[in-house]
Amino acid sequence: MSEQTQARGDSARRVVVVGAGMAGVQTAVALREQGFTGSVTLIGAEPHQPYDRPPLSKAVLLGKAEGSAFDVDFEALRIELRLGCEVVGLRPGDHELDTTEGPVPYDVLVLASGAEPIRLPGAHGVPGVHLLRTLDDAERLRPVLAEQHDIVVVGAGWIGAEFATAAREAGCAVTVVEAADRPLAGALPAEVAAPMAAWYADSGAELRTRARVDRVEPGAVVLDDGSRVPAGAVVVGIGARPATAWLAGSGIELGVHGEVLADEHLRTSVPDVYAVGDCASFPSGRYEQRLLVHHWDNALQGPRTVAANIIGETPMAYDPVPYFWSEQFGRFVQYVGHHASADQTVWRGDPGGAAWAVCWLRSGRLVGLLAVGRPRDLAQGRRLIESGAPMDPGLLADPSRPLKEATA
Repeated sequence: MSEQTQARGDSARRVVVVGAGMAGVQTAVALREQGFTGSVTLIGAEPHQPYDRPPLSKAVLLGKAEGSAFDVDFEALRIELRLGCEVVGLRPGDHELDTTEGPVPYDVLVLASGAEPIRLPGAHGVPGVHLLRTLDDAERLRPVLAEQHDIVVVGAGWIGAEFATAAREAGCAVTVVEAADRPLAGALPAEVAAPMAAWYADSGAELRTRARVDRVEPGAVVLDDGSRVPAGAVVVGIGARPATAWLAGSGIELGVHGEVLADEHLRTSVPDVYAVGDCASFPSGRYEQRLLVHHWDNALQGPRTVAANIIGETPMAYDPVPYFWSEQFGRFVQYVGHHASADQTVWRGDPGGAAWAVCWLRSGRLVGLLAVGRPRDLAQGRRLIESGAPMDPGLLADPSRPLKEATA
């Protein structure tokens, strides 16, 4: 807290939050829950009431839900919403944001602008090419699924798998093209991702790996080997990048991926400015490296730390055990921790079966876990990672033994 804002007291302080997704909404709510009495303004670029994103690739897409608005009474919490308002710049020296609706002053600013999907080069403006990130994206795709078009999904990551799952459920013919040699190549080691390739065929979707897109034409995707894949619609799911271009010239320090470099208290390089959620990385003492986590749970947990640090005089550190889940091809996939620094991998169960798990250890302690259809493993594993308990790899490899009974 700077001397300027601390001297004014809570009731006179103005907190402005940029981004009305999960991280932004939860920051505003957490401020009120923790007793902040000053003004709270939440700015969102979309005109819709703030909404949750996970249902977009499932219930909303399949017409089972009209939307996924957060169940938050913003008026009762005295949170001012400015929707359909795009933030275009930041002038920290003036403590002001520049927006399409004019300048907005702040005492404390929270950057929660999220991430934006990476676009397929050369596909912009081609009819029938879609992204799936916003409510409007889901609304545009809903009739495509209802009409059972032949669909090509570019990218076999988490969002590609989830969309392919929904499209197959809707009765569409689905081909997934992936430049790497396996699905989830950027997220999981080869031996862990390899068994997941069979899930596509089991669902009736075709997965084509080592397939690079050369160009997209109306009605077809042309691969770099010259083959053409018929496409009534193309859905691009090749990743996302932090939505931070608007911070150019602000003095906010960014990382190699364009993310805001927050410290362990989620403060940025500029006084009175915090960053949370998909747009920011933070140093993890637990994993001894900086983490950039593009998942829902991080956007839920981080805001509590930001709110506490805005209100309190003793800074609180943010060092979570990352967690996410994905529902794809009839399977519930969960991941907890961070496996990059592991020195040992232990399997629990047959990866060709319906339920199995992979545990990653470092110096005999659990640091990461992937569970497929084993939610109890996930819940117990999360606690074991948090506690740092030493594990017995031999006991851990027995899928009939509860994870919590596999300690050394």
